[in-house]
Amino acid sequence: MEVKLHTARTLVGRLRGAAAVHDGAATAVAVAEIRHMSKGDPEIRALLADAGAVPFLAAQLTAPSAASEDAAAALLNISISAREQLMSTPGLLDALMAALRAEEYSAAHHAAATVHSLLCVEAYRPVIGAKRPLLAALVSLLRAAPNTRATKDALKALFGVALYPPNRATLIGLRVVQALFALIMTDGRTGIMEDATAVVAQVAGCAESLDAFMRMSGLRILVDLVEQGSASTPRTRENAAAALLNLVVAGGERAVAEVIAVGGAEDAVRELAEDGTASARGKAKAESLLRALECGAGARRREHRLVDFLNGLVQSDPYISSPASASTHG
Repeated sequence: MEVKLHTARTLVGRLRGAAAVHDGAATAVAVAEIRHMSKGDPEIRALLADAGAVPFLAAQLTAPSAASEDAAAALLNISISAREQLMSTPGLLDALMAALRAEEYSAAHHAAATVHSLLCVEAYRPVIGAKRPLLAALVSLLRAAPNTRATKDALKALFGVALYPPNRATLIGLRVVQALFALIMTDGRTGIMEDATAVVAQVAGCAESLDAFMRMSGLRILVDLVEQGSASTPRTRENAAAALLNLVVAGGERAVAEVIAVGGAEDAVRELAEDGTASARGKAKAESLLRALECGAGARRREHRLVDFLNGLVQSDPYISSPASASTHG
């Protein structure tokens, strides 16, 4: 470890020296070396952070430079082992936001992946969620759709943001619902569909979600994704059911009525609940959603039980707000 500590200090010293004299070429070489070392040796990541690498790497993201991509990749590598050092660096989130907005999408996808890495720490979710421009940059990256890697990294970061319930209304205000459904309707790549519906399921779990979903014909789209005969993968079907379930839990009687009003909704959910090939998680979500819809239909006649049922569902169902693609975001 003493050798690695010496190596880390030497690498950061080179970067500090090059930055001090504004030598762009030497800075790029030093950043590339740090990227290489942080990728191949997990033990050196925290040592690089302790030696002071993070502020100098972050500085490379605030303005386009030859070192931007390597700096973003190095920060991602370091974040895996030294998240606290990154979050304690002043201006780090602003630097990541600048990279997300840059035209160099290779730096943008590394920045999005770094945000996702930081969001693995539960305590950082409200902090990052309070950076509205950063969230807006992630949503904009979805709309830009530069390549599969950048889109998937942006989706994973947004998933992490939405795990903190108060962040969901902020994301809706930033028109994430429109961006997500546009992606679902135009992108046929399996991985993108699964990750996009996972984010949709999380965002659905707030009171503001129903109106936003309805403006995009989201209920119809979700029911279509649940249907057995659709082109959806099992994970996408499960995520769509989770989104509908979260909508009715968050939206109450009105949301239940709106879902029931979608033609074929109950039949599609029943098919998933009875599908022997579906996962236990998917079947449980479908069963809970079906009970909510049946209770809602009965409430039209009996004028009771639905609110109590939904409240009980929140307390008893461990699968609410837990889309199938969550495992790909951890």
